[in-house]
Amino acid sequence: MAEKKSNTAKASKKVKPLTKKNTPKKATAERLELLVTIVNRNKAEYYTDLIQSFDVNLQATVLSHGTADAKMLVFLGLSETEKTVIFSIIQEKKVNDAVAVLEEKFNTIKDGKGIAFTVPLTSVIGTLIYRFLSNNRTPVKEEK
Repeated sequence: MAEKKSNTAKASKKVKPLTKKNTPKKATAERLELLVTIVNRNKAEYYTDLIQSFDVNLQATVLSHGTADAKMLVFLGLSETEKTVIFSIIQEKKVNDAVAVLEEKFNTIKDGKGIAFTVPLTSVIGTLIYRFLSNNRTPVKEEK
């Protein structure tokens, strides 16, 4: 009786340990953040244009209504309860400048008070979507 040879020896391959030469290349890219800005409805267009000057390629505005009662409005020095929430995707490196300009405008513009904060985005699906959101028209470079 002839003995059958096993194909397992052929199928198994040696796994090379990861070194600098054979590690997968990672794409380097700037991180993105979601900038949320809440302002009076009559100043929404002004702040949308201001934020767009920081290479923001995608913004969404949502009409909203504040929930503070009249006593709280007087205490906080606010006059209107009709608000607009502006959602903007911004590059992480431009967040500090954008927030500083927003803070200055909140303090100097008449009836221009507002709130701004950011939430980091941990991932984006697809390089084309990333390039659109980051306002980056050049391909993402890979590390060598």
